[in-house]
Amino acid sequence: MTSRQIEILGQIRNGLIVSCQAREGWAMHGSNIMAAFAKAAQEGGAVGIRANGEEDVRAISQKVKLPIIGIKKVWDEDMRVFITPDFDSAKRVIDAGASIVAMDGTKRERPNGETLTFIIEEVRRVYPDVLIMADISTFEEGVYASECGADVISTTLCGYTPQTSEIRGINFDLVETLVKNVPKPIIAEGRIHTKEDVLRLLRMGCHSVVVGTAITRPEIITSWFVEELKNI
Repeated sequence: MTSRQIEILGQIRNGLIVSCQAREGWAMHGSNIMAAFAKAAQEGGAVGIRANGEEDVRAISQKVKLPIIGIKKVWDEDMRVFITPDFDSAKRVIDAGASIVAMDGTKRERPNGETLTFIIEEVRRVYPDVLIMADISTFEEGVYASECGADVISTTLCGYTPQTSEIRGINFDLVETLVKNVPKPIIAEGRIHTKEDVLRLLRMGCHSVVVGTAITRPEIITSWFVEELKNI
């Protein structure tokens, strides 16, 4: 691991990473809006930002001085979402300013016959200082991604793959098993809504925690309050 990679891991350790993402059609969609969210997160004490697509990554990198986890979401013909599924998508977000690139860490087929090992090796060859994060949904995928060479393992996809579709909340058991058995920094992400969740995950041994919806989706946050009002 390079000195720059060690420095980035140190910057995000035991901290909160804020996911600033909004798809086309959502009220907050727009690179300028995501950059503003990222700037506000930095001012609030976030240690890093997670962002989707080269446009948002570039806009955010011009506004904040935090490590950026860059991803590129791609939908296939069956409307399945894949996170940075090939080297080209990884290259795009790295060139835009990401110091960490997150990618699908499952065993699903990827475009152009590329494999996770191939993508990791190419990123390592071209961008030796960039950290590689693997987004996984199960313990077995975490082991697989680690063996393929990922620097960091994230629980981002738990609940969003066929084999984990029944999971609706934070999978604390998965986090605990990864922390105890995979010799890589573990980042928790997905359905983390409270500071109590964040503290519990960090105390379990997570390197850091990513929160998105509970901070950067005002329409969802509003709906939580409105639903509670129905109980009056």
